[in-house]
Amino acid sequence: FVNKKRKIIESFLGIKHVKETTSEALKTSVVEVLGEHGLHISNLRGQGYDGASNMRGEFNGLQKLICDENPYAFYVHCFAHQLQLVVVFISRCCSSIEDFFEYVHLIVNTTSSSCKRKDLLLDKQRKILL
Repeated sequence: FVNKKRKIIESFLGIKHVKETTSEALKTSVVEVLGEHGLHISNLRGQGYDGASNMRGEFNGLQKLICDENPYAFYVHCFAHQLQLVVVFISRCCSSIEDFFEYVHLIVNTTSSSCKRKDLLLDKQRKILL
């Protein structure tokens, strides 16, 4: 947000668990989180997401749904994700570096799966225990 001195202030608002990852469900969650902090989507001026189609999709993605409501909320591809793409591209020149990043990638994906996958796993575990 921009404070009264016209200085840009960035604050972490929180993490919200979502069961659905459709762009509509994600927009609802974003609006809810903003509302919890007294913020409104009409004041949003920037959006940054990874390259997933439900996030960046130009026809049905989250960024499009928000831009439909607020054309001043410009979308920029997440810089951290862009950096990851560069590291992956460059690591392909050396097989040992490529192997290292592939192992890191597999470990991270295995240990920090999506909320949706985690919910499915927990449901299956509950059924086994009953």
